[in-house]
Amino acid sequence: MTTAIRYYSKFGHTEKMVNVIRELTGATPQKVDIPLDEPVDTLYLGCGVFLGKIDGSVVDFIKGLTPDKVRRVICFGSCAIIKSPVPQMRDLLLKQGITLAEEEFTCRGSMGPLHSGHPNETDMAEFRKFIQGTL
Repeated sequence: MTTAIRYYSKFGHTEKMVNVIRELTGATPQKVDIPLDEPVDTLYLGCGVFLGKIDGSVVDFIKGLTPDKVRRVICFGSCAIIKSPVPQMRDLLLKQGITLAEEEFTCRGSMGPLHSGHPNETDMAEFRKFIQGTL
């Protein structure tokens, strides 16, 4: 089974999460500006939200995906104000005809003093359990 990790991390929260996936899967994380060069069974796709939207580079990456390139996508991310970046990713992936895993994960991210310290140790422990459940 092949696994790929793609992410966008403006403030380092998603990158912190990606390191857990790397540790548990052995896959090498790459930013979303690196397209998939071969088909994968599982793609972990993560990002945060800035001003209520996922970054345009994530949108562009998703628009470059096709069902023959990825069997399923597991979305994750963090955010400080809105509930989750995942619905935005899911909507775009569905428009591309991509199969989505039912599992998804979002935790708090900090924005300045708002939710300072997140994702924290508890968030990361929950994320680790989540990733273990997807393997």
